[in-house]
Order: sequence, then structure tokens, then C-alpha cells
Amino acid sequence: MRKLTILLALLGLALLTGCTAWFGAGSVMKAIVSIGAVGFMATVVAQLAVDAILGLAWHAACRDIPFVQLVVSRMIRDAAASCLPFSQLGGMVLGIRATCSSDLFARRGRGRPVDGSEAACANLVDITTEVMGQILFILTAVLCLVAHQQSSPFARPVIIGLVLLTMGIAGFVYTQRRGGDLLKRAGKMLGHNMAAQWQDAMLSSADSIQERFDAIWSHPRRIMEGALLHYVGWLGSAATIWVAYYFLGAHLSFGGAVAIEGVACGIMSVSFLVPAGLGVQEAAYITLGSAFGIAPSISLGLSLLRRGRELVIGIPMLLLWQAMEMRALRHKAPAQPEEATATVPAREPAKPPQD
Repeated sequence: MRKLTILLALLGLALLTGCTAWFGAGSVMKAIVSIGAVGFMATVVAQLAVDAILGLAWHAACRDIPFVQLVVSRMIRDAAASCLPFSQLGGMVLGIRATCSSDLFARRGRGRPVDGSEAACANLVDITTEVMGQILFILTAVLCLVAHQQSSPFARPVIIGLVLLTMGIAGFVYTQRRGGDLLKRAGKMLGHNMAAQWQDAMLSSADSIQERFDAIWSHPRRIMEGALLHYVGWLGSAATIWVAYYFLGAHLSFGGAVAIEGVACGIMSVSFLVPAGLGVQEAAYITLGSAFGIAPSISLGLSLLRRGRELVIGIPMLLLWQAMEMRALRHKAPAQPEEATATVPAREPAKPPQD
């Protein structure tokens, strides 16, 4: 998996370099410079507003974890997927770890300890509701695209991908509702090939994980609220694209921004193993922008500006996560000697021999 991810990253980087060379590095840089500091900061502020909406969507489904803790964990998860040479799966791992790192929030009364199983369940549920909102958003984008261009070559492939995505998320939901039972069956089937303590640990963890999932999915209204808020967040991401195109000097309606962002997200969902969607995002923006009469150099400049915005937001979030991890290690280090001295019983003085 690691070799495949590296190979896809290199291919995506080569595609990005080829697009820049084909459309001219000078024209692309001119488009980037034309947005100015005000325009760039406007896109950053718009993205921060979208991040707050995504935090609300997560909190709507998982209300036991404080809102601020979820917002920061979500931003760290996105930063790992966009700024580090990881795929979306690698960002998921860091997101789970960030959800567990609640020491920074607990000191301010805005967080609470979260164990690994609860963090994993919360992240999986958030991804599930996000994909639910994404399906509705992509459907909206296809309708906007067809309204603009009835014979668009992207409509049919995106609809086919949307059907497959719907089938995949249905299976994902079923796995969460029956994951503990499936894990128990696997443990019983492999019981003859594993140690008894490993089998007991597997069965007990299956019960714990299933209890977490059942507690969340027992409130279907909260799940729907989370999915609808994610849909609003996807519309907000289209608004950030509209703002960026405005400052780049391209005339695009909000419906056109929804069509470009939605279809591009549908294309990038298929290439989730490519780190940060290198090359795929640029090609999608160039092709979709051309359908709305936008010059390829402007669309490529938009994609590079988006990556710059991700770095401006993502790098501080990754540094914050490092600080959270270091603080957690500092608090664990002094506790170990104290625990060791507390557990070792004091030696009783030797009694004198009796006659």
C-alpha cells in the first residue's frame, strides 16, 4: 500500500508539472499574483468558516465529545491528508489520534478524555455522514452541470460513480451496525489458530466497539442532522471556489461553482489513494472550468491557490497536534516512576530469631 501511494503521488506530481508547463508557468503565476493578499485571505477565512460548519456536523452526530475538540481534530485530520505525503487513509489515522489527544482542551474545560475505540468510532461516523452529504452535493452539482451544458461528457460517468458511492456507503453503514457481530464471528472462526488471550481481547474489543456504534446510531435524527450540515459544508466549499474565481477575475455564477466543485469532488473521491489528489485536482479544475468558459491557466492557478490555502491552515494545525502529543508524553513520563514506587510493596524489617 505504501509503494502504491508513493507511485500515485509521483504520477500526480508529474501530471501537475506537465499541466503547468503545457499552459505556461508565466500565465499561471500571473493568475496567482492577480488575486492579491486580500483575495487570498478571503479564501482562507471562507475555508475556516467551512471548517466550523464541518465541526458542527460532527458534533451533531457525536454530541458526547465537545465541539471545539471535534473542530480541531477534524482540521488536523484534513491537514494530514492535504499537507503530508499520506493518502486519505493516513489522514484518518492522525484524526483518530488527534481525537484522543484531549489534554490541551481538558485544561481549559473544553474537552474530555477519549479512548481509541471511541475516537475510531467517532471518526468513522463522521466520514459516513460526510459521504452522505457529499452524495447529495454531487447530485446537486450534476443538475447544475446539466442545466448549463445538457450534453456534458461528465454527467454519465459521475452519475455511475455516484451510484457506486451510494452502494459503498450503504455497505459501510451496515458494517458499523453489525461490525461487532462480524468481528466476533471472525474471532470464533480463528479461535483455533490464535492464543486464548488474543481471542478474549478480540471479543471484548468487539463488544466495546459495537456498543459505541450502537450508542451513536441509536439517534438517527442526529445522523441526518450531521449529513445535512455536511451538505451545507460542501456548499460552503463551493462558495470558497466562487470567491477565489471572483478575485481571479473570472465571471462564474454560484451554480457554476457548485457544478465545478461537486464534479471535481466526485472525481477525487475515486482517486482517494493519491496523496492530496496531486494532479487529479488540477486536471479536474482545468477541464470543468473550460466547460464554463474559464481559461485553463486561471483554473490551474485556482488549484494552486487552494493548495496554498491548505498549507496556511494545515501546517499550524499539524504543529498544534505535535504540541498536543509532546504535552501528553510529558505528563505520562513523570507518572511512571510514581506508579512504580506505589506498586512496589515496602520490605518489612527482618524479625529477630526466636528461641
